[in-house]
Amino acid sequence: MSHFFAYMARMKLIARWPLMRNSYVENIQEHSLQVAMLAHALALIKNKYFEGTINPERVALLAMYHDASEVITGDLPTPVKYYNKEIKTAYQAIESEAEKQLVKMLPDDFQEDFHRIFTMENDGNAHVIVKAADTLSAYLKCVEEVGMGNHEFTQAKMALEKKLKEMALPEVSYFLETFVDSFSLTLDEISKS
Repeated sequence: MSHFFAYMARMKLIARWPLMRNSYVENIQEHSLQVAMLAHALALIKNKYFEGTINPERVALLAMYHDASEVITGDLPTPVKYYNKEIKTAYQAIESEAEKQLVKMLPDDFQEDFHRIFTMENDGNAHVIVKAADTLSAYLKCVEEVGMGNHEFTQAKMALEKKLKEMALPEVSYFLETFVDSFSLTLDEISKS
């Protein structure tokens, strides 16, 4: 018996942004789906407009599992996770160990497949796209929260916007210019366009 997918099903129980007042609670399962969609889009944009050669479907798969270890570790708030180099290094080791535990839950025939997903092994710059999509997803959460009048997310929104610009990825800039303004609109407003 393998417990792997029973653990994956628990992604819906891990809340994100635990130190912030949220207008709506986002879990890591919802977040992972959004990151997968965004990573897929960023890869397509890179390939179509910026001479990329990234496999969009592979990037979407990697993004889908990018936070899987959190079913074991929980979601450590970003200010804690990146407080200093020692904590960041220790938490990365904890995440890596959690991923190994998850892989060991799979039947032997599938362990290597999922090891390559969790480590993004042999996937070129896919990790850059997944990280950008992860940051973009957090930014969009902030845009939505601030748009609903929740100023708890104002500083995070500014910090994430700065981080996205510092990535200097043309596919991210394209996404920001083309798609982000819609996230501040109401359903009636986006339905009319």
